[in-house]
Amino acid sequence: MKIKIIGKELKITEAINDYVEKKLDRINKYFENAEADVTLKAEKNEQTAEICVIANGEKYRAVTEDKDLYASIDKDIDILEGQIRKAKTKKEKMMKDASIKTMEIDSNIISEINNEIIKTSYYEIKPITPEDAVLKLQEYPTHNFLVFINVETGKVNVIHKLKDGKNYGLVQPEA
Repeated sequence: MKIKIIGKELKITEAINDYVEKKLDRINKYFENAEADVTLKAEKNEQTAEICVIANGEKYRAVTEDKDLYASIDKDIDILEGQIRKAKTKKEKMMKDASIKTMEIDSNIISEINNEIIKTSYYEIKPITPEDAVLKLQEYPTHNFLVFINVETGKVNVIHKLKDGKNYGLVQPEA
């Protein structure tokens, strides 16, 4: 990581320089090639640290003030690390979503599925009359059939739409 440290109204000592470099190692682990511009200022009782990291075309910036310069640097590092983690998580999520959207289903796999149950639906069967079953089926225009318990016989029946689209068929078990 390339580090440039500037002191405004503050002399950058070897100790400050070493501390900044040591702390920026926490940021460096996220990137292969990054640059950091660190500006340290002293104004009255406040010490200001501004750290700007540029990596992979992204810019991360943190500015904090504290009575202690080292505490201000620590806060900046924490802020930057949070920004970087958030950006990486967001980017990974976008990449994951994009890969799922672009995934294509191989038509050969679909054509190979024969004579197998590939979908199961669960629903409640209520005892009703065949006439009520027709009314219930009419409530759901996309459904082609309705399974119900016939009140008159106590057996499972199926009411279905016929191909003419106007009439219905009733399937009853024998005996």
